Amino acid sequence: MTSTETLTGERADLLETMRQHRWFLTFTAQGLTDEQAASSPTVSALCIGGLIKHVAAVEANWVKFIEQGTEAMAHDPESTDYDNHEANFRMAPGETLESIIARYHEVAAHTDKLVETVDLDLSHPLPSAPWFPEGKTWSARRVFAHIIAETSQHAGHADIIRETIDGQKTMG
Repeated sequence: MTSTETLTGERADLLETMRQHRWFLTFTAQGLTDEQAASSPTVSALCIGGLIKHVAAVEANWVKFIEQGTEAMAHDPESTDYDNHEANFRMAPGETLESIIARYHEVAAHTDKLVETVDLDLSHPLPSAPWFPEGKTWSARRVFAHIIAETSQHAGHADIIRETIDGQKTMG
């Protein structure tokens, strides 16, 4: 793995920012039991383990988009399979926090290698979906920015949940 110290410019910035926000997210799970990681102690149904699982899945899907193009993220707009989407945010029976974090580290390592090597201008049309504007394309650069935003947003969610569980804060 290339260190951000040997990279310069935009690639180094992307890697450093991704790694920082991944750290914020996974720090919220530090010292938790599987039961605590699966708990939803706020009004929200979100849990720390589920958030990490979700962010790993989203990152992996966007990396497939960069590597394989639009079809890698094909979505059936007629689908009403919301249960599977919601399950992405929960720890399933038998899942452990350790296995979820290990999977996240695998995804992150693959993404990091891609940041180091991919043409950042490589672009693909976004798949047809109600949440994407028609005819829009995203470059690898834009996808990495989106992954950072997604990770950052959910790290904030996880921080609130962790503070509710036992008072631990990521910062402050």
